[in-house]
Parts: sequence; C-alpha cells; structure tokens
Amino acid sequence: MIQRIALSLLLLASPIAPAWAAQLIMVEQAGCHYCQRWHAEIGPIYPKTDEGAFAPLKRMDIRSAPPKGVKFVRRVNFTPTFILVENGTEAARIEGYPGEDFFWGLLDVMLRKHTEFTGTGG
Repeated sequence: MIQRIALSLLLLASPIAPAWAAQLIMVEQAGCHYCQRWHAEIGPIYPKTDEGAFAPLKRMDIRSAPPKGVKFVRRVNFTPTFILVENGTEAARIEGYPGEDFFWGLLDVMLRKHTEFTGTGG
C-alpha cells in the first residue's frame, strides 16, 4: 500500500511532458533585426496567450543543432524561423517575421492544421 502511494506521488511529480505536447522553436541569431522586432512586439505577451500555453517557446541559435530529441524536416536558412514541433518532429514552420498581425494569423493556422489547438487567437 505504501509503495503504491509513493509510486503515485512520484508519477504526479514527474516532469515528463505529455506525448501530445507541442512546442514552438524560434531559430534566431545575433544581430537579426526581425528577431529583435519579434522579441519587442510578441515576446513579452507570447507566454500569456493561448498559443503560448499550448506551444511553449524555446529559442535556439541558427548555428546550433536541433534540441535533443527533436528532428527538423529540413535545414533552417533564415532567421527568425518558427518551427512547430509535435512529438519531437517538425510539423510546420514560419520563415521570417512578417509583423505582428501576420504572425498571429500564420501561427493560428499552423497550430489548428497540425495540432489539436482550439484557442481563441493572439
């Protein structure tokens, strides 16, 4: 009985993400003007949105390898590039930052098409 309780508590405290977890990876580089614009216009509010809660943002440098356990469909050539990852594999991407209004629309379409996202928008 005590072993079952201990095992249950251990499983509840486990940091393992659910298999359906989505993630948005922002590939950027130092000196990227459009990356800076994204950080100024979207960065502070992204984690507070339905999109940010559903697909948390992870940042990486363009010269780095994809995060451990993540596979991109093709090489990243432009910054910023936003890669939607589902179950460790790239599902879709947005290349470039066309401005705040376009970003939210493109992200919404991408999330709805490739995941179970049903949020209200950015």
